[in-house]
Amino acid sequence: MTIWNDLHDLEFKLYYLDADGIKTRVLESGTGEPLILLHGTGGHIEAYARNIKGLAEHFRVICIDMLGHGYTDKPDHPYGIDLYSDHLLAVIKALDLKEVYLSGESLGGWVAAWFAAHNPGIAKALVLNTPGNVNNKPEVMAKLKESTVKAVLEANYENVKTRLEWLMYDKSQVTDELIESRYKIYTKPAYQEAVHHIVALQDLEFRQNFSWDLSWCSKIDVPTMLAWTSHDPTSTVEEAKPIQEMIPGSELTVINDAGHWPQWEKVEEFNQVIIDFFAKKHAVL
Repeated sequence: MTIWNDLHDLEFKLYYLDADGIKTRVLESGTGEPLILLHGTGGHIEAYARNIKGLAEHFRVICIDMLGHGYTDKPDHPYGIDLYSDHLLAVIKALDLKEVYLSGESLGGWVAAWFAAHNPGIAKALVLNTPGNVNNKPEVMAKLKESTVKAVLEANYENVKTRLEWLMYDKSQVTDELIESRYKIYTKPAYQEAVHHIVALQDLEFRQNFSWDLSWCSKIDVPTMLAWTSHDPTSTVEEAKPIQEMIPGSELTVINDAGHWPQWEKVEEFNQVIIDFFAKKHAVL
């Protein structure tokens, strides 16, 4: 089971676009309504490699390396949720899209929610996938910051593997190919310089500017599904409830036997959550 085997018989294109001056890596497949997938902290397009084929049967799937991540440009300043959201808006404009479906994992879910709240009329519906540590738990922030920085600045097979295994309930799902793809990104000099900007959100003083709060969550006026898991290392299912209450009319589903990456560990179940929810709201099938 490799990333290439998930894509080898799929018609897709991998390219770069200019998103308001940020050279951005994009993988795209399918011809339906546009669906943008956003990865988590330290992530990259390959985090959704197992989902693209199934979702491309229903959507025009667009995966991006977010600001400062993967092979996208890395400006020299801390990355807040506002800047990730601005970059997403620039990508949407560069693709000349008017409305999109959004699904984000962890950091990507946080960005998708913030984007919908601050850019009304663009997001049609949201699936927020394990938008972790919603309660700003210091021990979770410390673990994520430490493991990310170590995996990058002390990049070797074992450190990158440990960082990826932390995301999974089933550790065997961390393949050699996934480790290698992330290792190649983490050893790029530009990424090693940018890693402290990437983990800036794990410092509470900076993070508080963007914390989940009724003041902005209440502005999300599109159908929203929270996709939690039974073994998320950052937040329990119970900790999803306050977010559900903040986002008007939002729904909650739980994917069992998965950690922080249900899109990777439970591919068909995760894909079906997206297909069913967006189809129910807007008849995309």
